[in-house]
Amino acid sequence: MSPDDARRLALVQFGGVQQTKEGTRDEFRLELIQDCLQELRNGARSLRRAPAFTFVAVLTLAVGIAATTAVFTVVYSVLMKPLPFRDADALVSLKHTSRNANPGAPVGMSAALLATYTLENRSFRDLGVWTRDTHNVTGDVRSEEITSLEVSVGTLRALGIQPALGRWFSEEDHTVGAAENVILMHGYWKRRFGGEAPIIGRQVTIDTRPRTVVGVMPASFRFLNETPDVILPLRFEPSTLTLGRYSYEGLARLKPGITVEQANADLVRMIPIWLNAWPTFPGIDRASFVRDRMIPLVRPVKQELVGRVDDMLWVLMGTIAIVLLIACANVANLVLVRAQGRRHEFAIRTALGASRARVAREMLLESLVLGLVSGSVGLPLAALGLRLLVLVGPTGLPRMNEIGLDPVVVIFALMISVLSAVLFGTIPVVKYTGRRIAAALRESGRSSSDSRERHRTRNVLVVVQVALALILLVGSGLMIRTFLALRSVQPGFIEPHQLQLVRVTIPDMQVEDPERVFRLQHDMRDRLAALPGVAGASFTGNVPMAGERNRSVIYRDDATSADAEAPAVIRWFRYVAPEYFHTIGTRLVAGRDFTWTDLNEHRPVAVISENLARELWHDPQAAIGRRIREGGESPWREIVGVVGDVHDNGLHEPAPSIVYWPSLMENFFGLRVNVRRAVTFVIRSHQAGTEGLLAEAREAIGSVMPDVALTRVRTLGNVYDASLATTSFTLVMLAIAAAMALFLGIVGIYGVIAYAITQRRREIGIRLALGAQNHEVTSMFLRQGIALGVAGVVCGTAGAALLTRLMASLLFRTSALDPATYGLVSLGLVAIVALASYVPARVATTVDPALTLRGQ
Repeated sequence: MSPDDARRLALVQFGGVQQTKEGTRDEFRLELIQDCLQELRNGARSLRRAPAFTFVAVLTLAVGIAATTAVFTVVYSVLMKPLPFRDADALVSLKHTSRNANPGAPVGMSAALLATYTLENRSFRDLGVWTRDTHNVTGDVRSEEITSLEVSVGTLRALGIQPALGRWFSEEDHTVGAAENVILMHGYWKRRFGGEAPIIGRQVTIDTRPRTVVGVMPASFRFLNETPDVILPLRFEPSTLTLGRYSYEGLARLKPGITVEQANADLVRMIPIWLNAWPTFPGIDRASFVRDRMIPLVRPVKQELVGRVDDMLWVLMGTIAIVLLIACANVANLVLVRAQGRRHEFAIRTALGASRARVAREMLLESLVLGLVSGSVGLPLAALGLRLLVLVGPTGLPRMNEIGLDPVVVIFALMISVLSAVLFGTIPVVKYTGRRIAAALRESGRSSSDSRERHRTRNVLVVVQVALALILLVGSGLMIRTFLALRSVQPGFIEPHQLQLVRVTIPDMQVEDPERVFRLQHDMRDRLAALPGVAGASFTGNVPMAGERNRSVIYRDDATSADAEAPAVIRWFRYVAPEYFHTIGTRLVAGRDFTWTDLNEHRPVAVISENLARELWHDPQAAIGRRIREGGESPWREIVGVVGDVHDNGLHEPAPSIVYWPSLMENFFGLRVNVRRAVTFVIRSHQAGTEGLLAEAREAIGSVMPDVALTRVRTLGNVYDASLATTSFTLVMLAIAAAMALFLGIVGIYGVIAYAITQRRREIGIRLALGAQNHEVTSMFLRQGIALGVAGVVCGTAGAALLTRLMASLLFRTSALDPATYGLVSLGLVAIVALASYVPARVATTVDPALTLRGQ
């Protein structure tokens, strides 16, 4: 056949080309996607036609999504997000504990341990130590105290963060006698030097010694949870290293394939090598280190950084998730009411041929539109809430600088928006697209009254709301009990908000003679004590509850044969001046306080805490006159006083055992004369925290030493409040969540009762026409509301008994099953539910029977 004939015959046999193309496209087109897009548009138009419903539903759900997203952002940033370092999971911290260490207080690293681990380890690619300190900067701008991070040669290499300008410290920088160098943190570079580009090579005078700037770290760099101003190199002279002196924190990077358990076993192997490789600190025998049984503690840096806040954050995440569930239940009730009004429409569409799947899909997609709109509104609210969370969050919350919205958080917000839509959208789908949907055509007469079956789902949702609200209220109640219990603990000092703290540092390059340093400090104290309105003044090396502590090996002179294997303990110590205990309000249990004569004459005396006296001699009075010493060859020092315990680790922890040494001593820590050059003055005054007192304090201290800087200006009350910050934050967040849950629960109860009254107006009118009294009608609906509340309380009590056990680590002197809390919350919630039910129940009595009987 010719091509034209063949083409004509093919068209006759197969039909037109255009028709075939259209048929093929119809066969393979994505019909479901197109239908879904069309139904999404229909759902959006339907929601626009019901603005009141849409506004209330979007607002309710948006608040729940915003709260959940904000708390998830904190949880993700603190607990889940990788640390901002290369191969962050390989970073570990190195600490140690021993048999005689203060309970709950592991020690860090020593220079001798670092040297041994560096030479002998098989587990670490990079290894270093670090410590924090403060210094004075003087020069052409102004004098100020700065914080420093002091690192060994392997510390920055372990992190792997290169400086933005200049270089790292070299091996030579860590050599004793080499040129003095410094690396600036980006924030300090901007603040002090205005971000000048030619900063490399510039001289900075730190503690009267000029140092050359060799680098500036990037703006995003944070050293774990530290925010220092400068980084300085640690320098060790191998010939001077000894056993002991655990003054540093350890940081290491594991070799590929090495686990934390293997690294820990490797350190255990090296402990005997360390014991035999180095001389002991003067006065301490090697056998005491053997008896101490040093035990390495290798932990991931992230775990070390997060600490104990993970329990608190997960509890908050759970409580906010409960609020979201309650919001979903409230929206589900609204959607049920809306679907109830559209059931005749659904029945007609089904009768005209629409499948149940098609009707269900349209309802779900309408709910999806509602959820996505709520999510888009909730995300900006979450950003605002996140700012408030960071603002009111505890100062000790790690990784605060990393908290912020990022793609993971946005994806999370999208996911919970979709899941919320599915959650509240599935209930009306199940209820109104079943096989009995056509029966709605026979139930639309105006004489019909709403059946019990139609109310059952909404009633169940209300019971769920009340139950979840009770769980949050119980959690808040337990945290209130915990907070009150903590506030009732005597911290070891009184009226902390009347204690003004100011720190003064006298570096050795400025005043070399330690005796003169002490005389200057004494003169400053006398000037401060003479100020008007000052009831007492003294100074200390470290402030209670501020994490400023030192530890040492403590010996006693009356060890018996039973104590032969444990003649020494590792305990905290603190330098104090006379009248310190009187000033802060620590009670004197036995003996006396230090005197200025004790210090001026270098008398070998000491004061200990009550719990240490009971630990060593079983009675505070028995400790008076006994002797202790730091190290094996330092002089024995007579215990002249026993003072009350101070909760130095926070009110939730037992008070640690503490030794108080005089601020000026002879032959201490290997020094002929030992003085604390950086001291904090404690001033008791009703004007504490005011600018007036601070101005007078500056003038008084400046009259003794004009160029000294006052730093760390605060009150002891600020420190005390900071120790309660985590508990207070948890309490506030739980209280906010519980208030939201209670409000939504009340709205749910009110809505259900009010809707029931609307649907039963004809029944109510008939009852009133037949002689029913107003109080009888009121009681009928009131009983319904109370029954829902009681059912929710019963279910919520069972749920709270299970879930509040997760809060056990956050509680203090309070049981997770505290009966008083459960009882008061349950009674209060039932009373509130009764009140929420009473208002619409009273409205029911306003129905006009005559209008009802006429069908109006």
